[in-house]
Amino acid sequence: MTIETLPPLLSEALAARGYDTLTAVQAAVLEQPDPARDLIVSAQTGSGKTVAFGLGLAAQLIENDALVRSDTPLALVVAPTRELALQVSRELTWLYEKAGARIATCVGGMDAAKERRTLQRGAHIVVGTPGRLRDHLERGALDLSALRAVVLDEADEMLDMGFREDLEEILDLTPEHRRTLLFSATMPKSIVALARRYQRDAERISTVGEDRGHGDIEYQAVAISPADIEHAAINLLRLHEAETAMLFCATRDNVRHLHASLTERGFAAVALSGEHSQNERNAALQALRDGRARVCVATDVAARGIDLPTLSLVIHVELPRDAETLQHRSGRTGRAGRKGTAVLIVPYPRRRRVDMMLRSARIAAEWTTAPTPEDIRAKDRERMLATLLIPVEADEDDRALAAQLLEAMSAEDIAAAYVQSVRAKLPAPEEMVEAAPRDPATAHHRPGFDDVVWFRMDIGRRHNADPRWILPLLCRRGRITKNEIGAIRILPAETWFQVPSAIAPKFASAVQRSGDPQADDESGVRIERAEGQPPSPGGPRGERTGAPQGRPPYRAKPAGGRPQHKPRRPR
Repeated sequence: MTIETLPPLLSEALAARGYDTLTAVQAAVLEQPDPARDLIVSAQTGSGKTVAFGLGLAAQLIENDALVRSDTPLALVVAPTRELALQVSRELTWLYEKAGARIATCVGGMDAAKERRTLQRGAHIVVGTPGRLRDHLERGALDLSALRAVVLDEADEMLDMGFREDLEEILDLTPEHRRTLLFSATMPKSIVALARRYQRDAERISTVGEDRGHGDIEYQAVAISPADIEHAAINLLRLHEAETAMLFCATRDNVRHLHASLTERGFAAVALSGEHSQNERNAALQALRDGRARVCVATDVAARGIDLPTLSLVIHVELPRDAETLQHRSGRTGRAGRKGTAVLIVPYPRRRRVDMMLRSARIAAEWTTAPTPEDIRAKDRERMLATLLIPVEADEDDRALAAQLLEAMSAEDIAAAYVQSVRAKLPAPEEMVEAAPRDPATAHHRPGFDDVVWFRMDIGRRHNADPRWILPLLCRRGRITKNEIGAIRILPAETWFQVPSAIAPKFASAVQRSGDPQADDESGVRIERAEGQPPSPGGPRGERTGAPQGRPPYRAKPAGGRPQHKPRRPR
């Protein structure tokens, strides 16, 4: 079956929605020679798979160019989340509207009694989440005896979310000779086992090779100091100024922390995590859809099934646990032909792991540095000029007010006042730790470094000491800025560094107050004033300025306080 040979009721619906060509997964489903055969479809989120399986159901729902008459459901679609189920229901509604299909939606958070009444009146297609469908089955409200087809949408996510038992109970109650269409962005062993148990001679379709990494998504990886995770997220938001952006964290605590930080800085942000009720979730999504909020901070599970047409930027504030999670997160943008950007914020010690993840996902990401305040201000100027140069239609009152302003002020002063008012509404960009510490050979010649004091810490090359995490550690422990630290000299068992003599007493006092010799985190690193000059470096490896990929020997913490590494104290 092709788009030309589709039943007229469906081809007319596609034409009304502006479909002149099909996506890869839609074409692959229609090209199957046996319209009754089970399918296992590997397709990325946002590839048009809802319309794909909607068209694939045509053989079971339409006969002789008319919808099959039935008082009980002919097709069942199971989705992992309420939002995805509602989205699927909307897509199938317009696709089968001309055919006169009745579609019932059964999801958590909705009136179950109303859903039961809808099922009693009869529905051709039922769309629902596993838990609510199982509840209706156990209450006798859902009759699957006449079912001709089942669709498992985003099956991998359903298993990840713990719905295996619900799915098995639902599938066990369906007719033996039904058609089963299994759609999954990834194919882990659990999905293969599910397919083996509930499908017969299934045809495997994969469009991942064509859509892998989402062709409409530009991937970037930003290498930063571990101390700058939150600052990098803020600067990325400011650089892109996306209509809608989603930031991913690993835990609900980190979502809460980052959401509070963004709100405090003036971003219109909402949060989605497991601690939010369905009403709070609905309110957050509505705020994003109508433009009252532009930033969403979410956990992986909370963001599943969300479809925001204006979402053009995804920021992985905390790294995904694997390539599959990376794809699911990033798939929130770049959907249905729209362009999107996905940015991974990568602390220096995690770069090797991220490289491996990207290779596993077959994603070509551009490695770059975090945007600086200067980059953001330059981008702001571009956007402001582009906005001002757009022709506008002004009424008589507008022009009268403009004339009064010109009498009182010069055109240059008016423009300056406008620029100032626009900038005042924008959150300020953050200063970042330098991507690579400066060359210590020139440190002595900078203003303020003619008179310095050497300090030392009890970690060195044997402990993977690296200036890129030593520098922010010293800033936090000593309550100073990166510009107040001179040369950093890394030796096998210790590291020496310079502090201007004028602030040395203050620095020594701060590191003593912030230290805890028994701790496994950075406070356990001993920092003390040294006597004289550092020992001879013993060759070119003695003094370093940046390239090694060592990780901290303590429990480093990103924004929100979640440990990144197991403790590894110096010996």
